[in-house]
Amino acid sequence: MIPQDFIQALLGRVDIVDVIDRHVKLKKAGTNFKACCPFHNEKTPSFNVSPSKQFYHCFGCGAHGNAIGFVMEYSGFTYPDAIRELAQQVGMEVPEVRGAATGRTAPAQVRGLVDRMMEALNYYRGELKKSPEAIDYLKRRGLSGEIAARYGLGFAPEAWQSLKGVFADYESEEVKETGLVIDSEPGDASDGEPVRKSRRYDRFRGRVMFPILDSRGNVIGFGGRITGDGEPKYLNSPETQLFEKGRELYGLWQARRAIRDANLAVVVEGYMDVVALAQHGVENAVATLGTATTPMHVAKLLRLVDNVAFCFDGDSAGRKAAWKALEVSLPVLADGKSVAFLFLPAEDDPDTFVRREGSSAFVAALERAVPLSQYLVSEIASKVDMRSEEGRARFLAVARPLVTQIEAPALGAMIRKRLAEMSGLDAEQIPGLGPVRGPARPRPGPAPRGIRQALSVETQILQRVLRKPDLARSVDPELVPEGSGDGRALHAVLAFVREAEQGLTLGQVIAHFEGTEHAALLDAAIGGGSVLDEVPEAELDLAAELAGLQDRLGLMHSERRKAELEVRAQDGPLTPAEQAELAALTARQAAAKGVNSPLEKPPKQ
Repeated sequence: MIPQDFIQALLGRVDIVDVIDRHVKLKKAGTNFKACCPFHNEKTPSFNVSPSKQFYHCFGCGAHGNAIGFVMEYSGFTYPDAIRELAQQVGMEVPEVRGAATGRTAPAQVRGLVDRMMEALNYYRGELKKSPEAIDYLKRRGLSGEIAARYGLGFAPEAWQSLKGVFADYESEEVKETGLVIDSEPGDASDGEPVRKSRRYDRFRGRVMFPILDSRGNVIGFGGRITGDGEPKYLNSPETQLFEKGRELYGLWQARRAIRDANLAVVVEGYMDVVALAQHGVENAVATLGTATTPMHVAKLLRLVDNVAFCFDGDSAGRKAAWKALEVSLPVLADGKSVAFLFLPAEDDPDTFVRREGSSAFVAALERAVPLSQYLVSEIASKVDMRSEEGRARFLAVARPLVTQIEAPALGAMIRKRLAEMSGLDAEQIPGLGPVRGPARPRPGPAPRGIRQALSVETQILQRVLRKPDLARSVDPELVPEGSGDGRALHAVLAFVREAEQGLTLGQVIAHFEGTEHAALLDAAIGGGSVLDEVPEAELDLAAELAGLQDRLGLMHSERRKAELEVRAQDGPLTPAEQAELAALTARQAAAKGVNSPLEKPPKQ
């Protein structure tokens, strides 16, 4: 866990303009900067970066966030990894508070493991140049030296302790933690034989080596492919402090630009499939790492792009893997995102297919990939007798636990409608097909033209405070009701800003509330209002607007208090003080009647 005060200090140190300009060329536009949005295709720049707010916003697709959010969206990092990446850029060391039982290593030890993995990679790459057998194998697989270099391919010699020449402390615990070596099991003495001591040896021997990189380009593991006959054909690094198979994807580091440009990630099953596709110009492919697809794999890709296509062999094993990928995709799908499935002929994998048919044929096949919704329905229907009532009832029974996992509202509704049509029932007649969990928080897009929803006074105040956080000190929290989510969110923001130093930015405020109950309301307030418009603040009188809104808030507070006193008067006589208070509240309301906010009329009751 990364302390919140460090996150605030980090966001105070980094400049979002510098962070984004590393990836997207920004141009000055008044007090802000502009570019074509990296998150959707556009010709006219609508991607806005504000140095004063330390925030970005796209007026085309609605994407917005602080520096941490940009790194997460653009590079597919997790929240902690995005923080670590930014900290590294400005030379800050990330302090991490861990429970005593987590078993995770400290950052310095992790850095040491990363350095050792890089030493091993350099060794393996050097050995590849010395191995005619390995070079010949790669040539027979159609790989050029350029692709081998791009993916950092190497070779582990057929020797038991070749890494002893790489690591002077080969027998140390630190080397064992890399996963590159194995300690044999010691044996007991028996039948006159002496005790057999444990012996350390290299995990990878006689294999072409495929380095696995994390989202920052660090080597975190290896996959090894035998060059001749033998088993296992592929061998992977074990899970270590650096490497977790269920989170990582082979080739993502090299493919991230092509994936974003194509707005499509192709997921295949093997390392060789990835490099073979890249050799033929299909550079947006990644592979799972000797494990079935996980929700984390799918979520990571859908953070990068809108479309994911799984490509599997057409045999029974491939279809089994595809169905598993479908199941884990359901909870992480969102409206506007697409998952599809391509099944190659049973005798093919992507490597053999692209070598025989070429990249154009593979790309054409991808265009015919079966959408998840179609695959889900057709696969279940193929396993029951849809001609009988019993078969259709079974069809719904099998579909129900899958469909309830879909949290994308529109997609879920359309699939449920399709199931009802195929079963011969109305959707209302099919119970238990709604999502079990609440819907995932959508990213608010631009408001539809011509439609303007009335905003609560609390939300309007929240928008102005988010635009200029220091204004929070002029808002009386006693006037803010806590009976609504808007009111509670405003209370929380006011309290945070009042305790912080002057000069807090929008980016810092949003980071403080990341993952809290108020995050969605703050996100909606940003996306649905004028917080991120391009009007220079010099042309606005935010303090006057806020004063007008606070007057309305005070009037509403008076109305609530007046109503309370009127209800109490029905139960018995008021005290003289309460009578005087009621008279004063009545007079105030009469005097304030018809007064509106400088910018917004109050919503109709």
